[in-house]
Amino acid sequence: MVRMLRPLTRAVTYKRWLHMAVATVWPSLWLFIEEAWWTQVTAAVLLGLAGLVPVTRVVEGFQARLLLTDHRQEGESAEIVTTPSATWADRGRTVVWLEARLVLGWIVAHLSFQLPLLAVDLLSTGLGHEPAADGFVTVEENHWWHAVLAPVPMILGLMAVVWSGHFVTALAERLLGPSPAERMAALEERTDQLLERTRIARELHDSIGHALTVAVVQAGAARAAGDTEFTDRALSAIEETGRAALEDLERVLGVLRESGKPVSSRPTLADADRLLDSARASGAKVDAEVSGPVDTVPGPVSREGYRILQEALTNVLRHAGGVPAQVRVLVTDGTLVLSIRNPLTAPVPGPGRGSGLRGIRERAALLGGRARTGPDEGDWQVHVELPLG
Repeated sequence: MVRMLRPLTRAVTYKRWLHMAVATVWPSLWLFIEEAWWTQVTAAVLLGLAGLVPVTRVVEGFQARLLLTDHRQEGESAEIVTTPSATWADRGRTVVWLEARLVLGWIVAHLSFQLPLLAVDLLSTGLGHEPAADGFVTVEENHWWHAVLAPVPMILGLMAVVWSGHFVTALAERLLGPSPAERMAALEERTDQLLERTRIARELHDSIGHALTVAVVQAGAARAAGDTEFTDRALSAIEETGRAALEDLERVLGVLRESGKPVSSRPTLADADRLLDSARASGAKVDAEVSGPVDTVPGPVSREGYRILQEALTNVLRHAGGVPAQVRVLVTDGTLVLSIRNPLTAPVPGPGRGSGLRGIRERAALLGGRARTGPDEGDWQVHVELPLG
């Protein structure tokens, strides 16, 4: 019983009733001026013509969101759009919505007025009086049981308001909801947002992970060395790497704050010297060789190549420490080749372990390239080939 009465305590129930009643206001005024059947036909025709105007869908969408949805329930209005009609199918659905809203509004408004009048008539005749109102149902004679039936029309009226409110809301979601093309566009936008978040998370992992690895390695080496000069160099390396990481963090946070702003100023292979110097300052003996026109590498490939190189050097410092590392960057025949080798100083982990290696393979795959990571003749090798076209 309480569950059945709960809709009557919700404001959205009466907002929906108001939404349906408003649809009949101007046809009713016209009917009072000229009481003829053709006035209602003309009103229906004018509504149909109005539905063909693209902006009508915007107006109806805003009204439906404001009056038909329960704003306490987050996301309920997501199925009602507020964009102009883009196709004739959208216009057709808007026309059907306007006509259905008019018909449903007439029915609900009529019942909302006539059912209370019927209840008054039943109560009056049940008490031995003459009918007090002129309703659509004539109550004749006087019977005591009319008073017992008096609440029934009121209950039916309330039920009509609740049920018609649910029906008109479902109809709005159907006729004013997104078209298949709009759903596809929204899905693509959502997919792009998820891919962007994944890319940002990967960049944070690469940049912050590299900075923390350098800081840990440098701090440990400085403590073990006990040399003031070496400690000064270590602190300088930590400061430089931390400052670069903060710049990356600020840039990524700026992208998150302004989601519509394109990503820019990301480091490329032209900034690879910063990575190499940071690795050398951390104790790794890096032998680097760069061949080919690195400056001509397309932006997306160059930026992802920088991150791959950063992750590979981070893994060297994290897992091998200050060991000799060979870095080869080669641009030739429409391909960017990155090769990083270092001696193995620990047992090889199971295949595919480590988020860093997965990130390298994912970056290569997204660009249509390939990556090989694993032991090779006593060394650990990361070999990546990325197409330039």
